[in-house]
Amino acid sequence: MFPLAASGGAAAGTGGLISFLVPLIIMFAVFYFLLIRPQKKKQQTRNNMLNALQKGDKIVTIGGLHGKIVELADDTVVLLVNDATKLTFDRSAISHRVEAEAQS
Repeated sequence: MFPLAASGGAAAGTGGLISFLVPLIIMFAVFYFLLIRPQKKKQQTRNNMLNALQKGDKIVTIGGLHGKIVELADDTVVLLVNDATKLTFDRSAISHRVEAEAQS
C-alpha cells in the first residue's frame, strides 16, 4: 500500500513543479523584453551620445540650460551660456545634443 502511494505522489509532485515553473519563466521573459532590455538599450544610446560630444556642440542640460561646449574633460564639460558666462557641469548632467536643423 505504501509503495503505490509514494509513486503516485512523486508523479503529482513533478507535474506540480512544472506547472509552477512555466509561469515564472514566462513572467521573467516578459519582464526582460518589456523592461530590462529597452532600458539597457536606452542607457547604451545615452552613453554613446555622451562619449561622442565634441567642442562646439550645442547641448541641453538635465536642468534645461542651453549652451555650447567650449572645453571637455573626462567627467566635466564647460559650457558657454552667453557671450561671457562659462559654467562647468558633470558630463552626466547633459540631457541631449541640439541638432542644427532643430534650432532654426
